[in-house]
Amino acid sequence: MPGTLVVLRHGQSTWNELNLFTGWHDVPLSAKGEAEADAAGRTLRGAGLRFDIVYTSLLTRAIDTNRRALATLGQSDVRVERDWRLNERHYGALQGLDKKETTKRHGAEQTNLWRRSFAVPPPPVDRSSPEHPANDSRYAHIDPALLPATECLKDVVARVVPFWHEVLVPLLIDGKNVLVVAHGNSLRALAMHLENLSEAAIAELNIPTGVPRRYDFVSGDTAVGARRELRVASVSYLGDAAAIAAATHAVAAQAGT
Repeated sequence: MPGTLVVLRHGQSTWNELNLFTGWHDVPLSAKGEAEADAAGRTLRGAGLRFDIVYTSLLTRAIDTNRRALATLGQSDVRVERDWRLNERHYGALQGLDKKETTKRHGAEQTNLWRRSFAVPPPPVDRSSPEHPANDSRYAHIDPALLPATECLKDVVARVVPFWHEVLVPLLIDGKNVLVVAHGNSLRALAMHLENLSEAAIAELNIPTGVPRRYDFVSGDTAVGARRELRVASVSYLGDAAAIAAATHAVAAQAGT
């Protein structure tokens, strides 16, 4: 049987708390985010889950969420790998701006287009900007042509789906249980692929911070080329349903659109 995949959006960050567009800007967890990460570990422990390997993005809020969750789960010694393809969507020139103020300035329609459209990115940052990842030493090993000055969700899908096929599928087919700790948009991109969601449906998917989401799989009926496929058998959040619904609504309301 294939292994289980659990995805976890990092706990609330300090910029989430301030309702700012964050993207690739590196910020720590807020006190609430630390509590959410600890609670995620308790939820995973209560579900009886154990992991063979963990993947996070290169951003501190995901790394620290993972560290705290694993400590609470009692699996601090599990192998952890980091991959830039799990980073949040790059919000370009919006990074650091207040979401509701952006709505007031540019209008609800334009702001919602930048936040939720599949193929319309925000205005890019200049190559010399400190918000451009080419100016961050953590990304020095990556082809500069791959580093974004801005991204729409379509761009995030283009980097997350290869990560799914190249990294996660072989592990899951081998029966390994995998935890991925990442971000709202990188996890939305993965969900879009795994759950065959349309552009309209993915625009309405809001992933709350600190809530584990479990995927179980069956082997696909066919292979694509030399690549074996997996099919989602079930997907569900773990934890209290009412609390998850409230947290999901809060994500949707962030920009006041």
